[in-house]
Amino acid sequence: MNTYEAIDLNDYIQTGEGGTALTYNHKDGKTLAKLFMSGIAADNTIREFRTGHVVYDLGVPTPKPIRLITDGERFGAEYELIQHKRSFTRIISQEPDQLMPLSERFAMLAKRIHQKPADTQRLPDMRELAGIWIDRLESLPDDYKQRFHRFIDSVPATPTCLHGDLHIGNIITDGSRDLWIDVGDFAYGVPEWDLGMMYYGAHFLSPERADNIFHLDNDTLRAHWDAFAKVYYGTDSQEVLDAEVKKLQPFIATKMAFFISKLSDGKFSFSEPLLQLFDKYLPRENEE
Repeated sequence: MNTYEAIDLNDYIQTGEGGTALTYNHKDGKTLAKLFMSGIAADNTIREFRTGHVVYDLGVPTPKPIRLITDGERFGAEYELIQHKRSFTRIISQEPDQLMPLSERFAMLAKRIHQKPADTQRLPDMRELAGIWIDRLESLPDDYKQRFHRFIDSVPATPTCLHGDLHIGNIITDGSRDLWIDVGDFAYGVPEWDLGMMYYGAHFLSPERADNIFHLDNDTLRAHWDAFAKVYYGTDSQEVLDAEVKKLQPFIATKMAFFISKLSDGKFSFSEPLLQLFDKYLPRENEE
């Protein structure tokens, strides 16, 4: 399972571009190749591929993983190609009137994931993953690392499924089935890990990155979160929703650090505004 097979990109047609990878459909119409950008370690693709098998075996709707691949420079994997699929974000970008119904549908799909018991023998604990990647951040000051670890240690162990990179761009539909994609960070833990990441994507991205990842503008992403949250939390009360978002703040900061470390392999220079955000969102020792 860990052997990369060489592919000829002349047999494929590029069909998509995300924050970390490009996708290509095979000309035979049966498979999709996902190749990570140059510089992303091969170990990351192996981990995603293995996790994809676990998620598929759990019965979570996701394209079947087939094999590890390389084009000689980049590494990735090949998956079952879902015919006539579109991501929810692509649909919303082309049909704006679908924002509300798809955001509400996405909320129910997310709840279903968060209610599913995880295979804790084959999936990682999100707390452990977060701790490992934060420790790899070479330039993060030690006092911030300590605050991250204190927060992580305070989060209860919960053996339910997490997507790991929950956002509306990671769900596709073929018109009859909704399937999760990009499941390489699938893990187990409290739902706030996923919800914090989703809130971040809806509120903190630059306009350029929002368009690159989601094909949507920032106002649309915020409206998506608002519609999602009302269904997910089961309330229209803004006071209750604001309280839920406040609970997400340390999860937002921790998942930001997690993904920064993963995408930069720990080599990242922290700006003062980012450290100030961490300072605002992470509890201090006497606040726990």
